[in-house]
Amino acid sequence: MGFRFRRSTRLGPLRFNFAKGGLSSISVGGRGASFNIPVARSGGARTTVGLPGTGLSWSVEHAPDRPALIPAGRAEGLPNSRRLRPGQLDALKQKLFEVLRQELFAPGSAGALLWENASVSRLLAAGSLSLRTAGLLALIETPEAMEGYLLRAQGQDDAKRRAQRCIEAAEAAVRLVAEKRLLS
Repeated sequence: MGFRFRRSTRLGPLRFNFAKGGLSSISVGGRGASFNIPVARSGGARTTVGLPGTGLSWSVEHAPDRPALIPAGRAEGLPNSRRLRPGQLDALKQKLFEVLRQELFAPGSAGALLWENASVSRLLAAGSLSLRTAGLLALIETPEAMEGYLLRAQGQDDAKRRAQRCIEAAEAAVRLVAEKRLLS
């Protein structure tokens, strides 16, 4: 087991947690129950409830913009880069959208036919898909849906994961459309 070092300070009921780059999060609560709000780290607010002294706890992350049915996976195949400032993050998200649109939905491609024939919408309306697959396909139902999904990314890693999910969604949609023979 490795050593850990906690850098934090209390001010009344609030605990300020620090990382190398400065303030990381603010916590409220204590033994048994706490609520942690991220400041300079990725992820959403987190509630933790536990039984003090037993090592048993339960934790849930509150992230309203993240679909609960699609697990966050590694963004393999996407470029790595350094930490981005807010303006650079917006440019990265826009560039990811442009690249995905050019690569997956170029005119004449199978992806473009998905949008032109509303094939994804028809797949979703059929109702025969699992919840995970339906949630995945909803990400790319229209160009606007895909762009909105990418632009809601909270950081560069989140943006890469979202781009990877769009790629997975396009691959699944093309496969399902071919299986169900929705394209003529």
